[in-house]
Amino acid sequence: MREAGTVASPPGRIVRDDVVPPGQGWADVVRRGQMLRIVDQAGKQGVDFLCYAADNHEERYHAANTMKKARRIWLSTGHVLYSDVARPMFTIVGDTCGRHDTIGGCCSAPSNFLMYEVTDVPGCRETFLGLLGRYGMGRRDIVANFNFFSNVPVGPDGTLADTVFIDGLSKPGDYVDLRAEMDALALVANCPQVNNPCAGLQPTPVRVTIWDSPQKGHGSGHGAV
Repeated sequence: MREAGTVASPPGRIVRDDVVPPGQGWADVVRRGQMLRIVDQAGKQGVDFLCYAADNHEERYHAANTMKKARRIWLSTGHVLYSDVARPMFTIVGDTCGRHDTIGGCCSAPSNFLMYEVTDVPGCRETFLGLLGRYGMGRRDIVANFNFFSNVPVGPDGTLADTVFIDGLSKPGDYVDLRAEMDALALVANCPQVNNPCAGLQPTPVRVTIWDSPQKGHGSGHGAV
């Protein structure tokens, strides 16, 4: 078993603090200016992420806008997650890992069969569907998601690794801090994957915390794409 790491408490009033087991999900509205921290407690644990405007779920995370503005496919501190109408949703303001994936998407029972010929093995897509159902949403609302702590290398000729995901770079206790640039519904699916290395072939819990930043209410100033 990988040894779980520790991380300092957030510098603000904690609103919510949860440990999410592998294969489970987490969802809540993060208010504009609040901070969202995701901690990879044991290292090498892929964490799938989706977000939607809290007052209009038709506006949601948009991978293409995010990559176009960042001009890269691996994101870290200072990069912004944009919506489909090119508004900033979250800004990565702290990151001890340094690489997060924009292109690999989420695993699912169908994709597990497609890629690994295993049956009845659910993944993050099924977790997302369960979370979305709480808010009156469903399959039509799932888009290409963001993957924290996941490593999807792309070769100079555009090729991917045989398993797409390879071992993550995160260490026990690594975390990412996100500042909400709008009131946003955030969804976390803690990956249960054992068929590729995106969860180190040994899925472990993560910790998710919302807190009020001392600068709560002040946006990043990033404009639309």
